[in-house]
Amino acid sequence: MRLFNRRALAYVAMHPMDFTLQCLKGFRANQGLLLAGAVAYYSLLSIVPLLMLVVVALSHVIDQDELLRTVARYLNWLVPGQSTPIVGEVAHFIEHRDLVSGVLLVSMVFFSSLAFTVLENAMCVIFKHRVAIRRRHFLISALMPYCYILSLGAGMLIVTLVAGSLQVLGEESVQLFGYRWSLHGVSGALLYLLGLAGEVLVLSSIYLVMPVGRLSVSHALIGGVTAALLWEVARRILVWYFTTLSQVSVVYGSMTTAIIIMFSLEIGATLLLFGAQVISEFERVGRERPTRAPQPMTTETVPK
Repeated sequence: MRLFNRRALAYVAMHPMDFTLQCLKGFRANQGLLLAGAVAYYSLLSIVPLLMLVVVALSHVIDQDELLRTVARYLNWLVPGQSTPIVGEVAHFIEHRDLVSGVLLVSMVFFSSLAFTVLENAMCVIFKHRVAIRRRHFLISALMPYCYILSLGAGMLIVTLVAGSLQVLGEESVQLFGYRWSLHGVSGALLYLLGLAGEVLVLSSIYLVMPVGRLSVSHALIGGVTAALLWEVARRILVWYFTTLSQVSVVYGSMTTAIIIMFSLEIGATLLLFGAQVISEFERVGRERPTRAPQPMTTETVPK
């Protein structure tokens, strides 16, 4: 069984600029920026309830401070420089978790699933050639966000345990050739690689389960690696911009944190959907060489 379609790989290797332009045209035709705005908005509503649910569940098996440090570290990958206020809200909620009612718990579960529902709809637009062939049962679409939340919780548990072990490793040192070498740098590098690998796996898993029909693991990895590398570049630019040039606090005042988080989520959602567009175009290249430009989405007018 071949992991990658040789015809598609050959076309992309020989015409990288044409393939990139094809992806950009397809993304524009599918109203990618508009879809990314919807995903970012619902992600903003979902991120705090989702983190609260995961942290409250895991705090029974993991030290709370260690768990919050791990959440803060990896939130910086999603909202660069703005993890502190989000973690503060989560910590405040944990301190008063005894007051949580059943109604509040149900509402948190509902709001934490909104982003997944909107993301699935956005994926249906990008992978419309799959939707036309096979539609997903509505019960699967309804249950999938909650199954994914459980998977994210399990992933956070593993990441927290591994990150704690790497931090302990960073406090150690080795004696070599009469010199004592600290392992702090090694620990930091391993933590970064762990975060990057986790980012690729999470993105790939989204591409694997969101589109209708069966998507190969290799295609999901293509989208995951593409979106992760683009986000790494965008994340560093965002950190540099907000720490050196940005005057957003002067313009928005007390709303600065929400605006920055929303802007970061907008860019992240755009790159996430662009990675899906790369997979979609790669699938088309694998079947036949594209002969016409992507057609933009249109709405039919009903005659009077």
